[in-house]
Amino acid sequence: MITRFARWIAAVAAALALAACDGNGPSSPPYDPDIPADLAAEVTNVFFPLVPGTRYDYQENGGGSETVVVEVLDQTRVVNGVAAAVVRDRVYLDGELVEDTRDWFAQDGEGNVWYLGEDSKEIENGVVVSTEGSWEWGVDGALPGIIMWADPVAHLNEEYRQEFYEGVAEDWAKALGTDRAVEVPYGSFAACLETEDWNGLEPGARERKFYCPGIGLVLETGSGGARVELVELTAP
Repeated sequence: MITRFARWIAAVAAALALAACDGNGPSSPPYDPDIPADLAAEVTNVFFPLVPGTRYDYQENGGGSETVVVEVLDQTRVVNGVAAAVVRDRVYLDGELVEDTRDWFAQDGEGNVWYLGEDSKEIENGVVVSTEGSWEWGVDGALPGIIMWADPVAHLNEEYRQEFYEGVAEDWAKALGTDRAVEVPYGSFAACLETEDWNGLEPGARERKFYCPGIGLVLETGSGGARVELVELTAP
């Protein structure tokens, strides 16, 4: 994940990373997660709550041309035998839909949130032109990862996988602290979690994300001062 908002940030950073790489390609360390048997669709994690009917509206900083709409749908999807919560993530450029993704999440008994896959569509002029980045746990060797720890403080500066489909989806993150103050158009928040996120296939592309208690993701920053900010939250 995250779920993954405002992919324009990643695209810019990825271009810089590819320019700097040595051409040998990325490496994929062995990954064999201990996946709990008690995964469930109800996600109540304080930093990543998924309440059906909730809508998040994000805006590129400075009133830019990109907006992101994230909705927690009142439905589930079975992924490798597990009922998962479904989150729809739509990206608009100048008001035109350019990406439409459904992400699947489940929470274990300890409160950790797992990312089980996504169905991602890139759109041009109303037509789907690519599904690159789509993956599903249990299909072609794809495995889930942690999108949010139950206790991020217990994992500070620990690198962890958020998703794994070799050569396609290899996102990583690490928790940096839970004492961050954040101000975005939607409001001011304290005691927020800051994470550093990157793509294992493009290791030079780095983002920072800020998750606030009871809300979830409120801010994402990238290189050059780029920001995607929460401007409105609609509760069910």
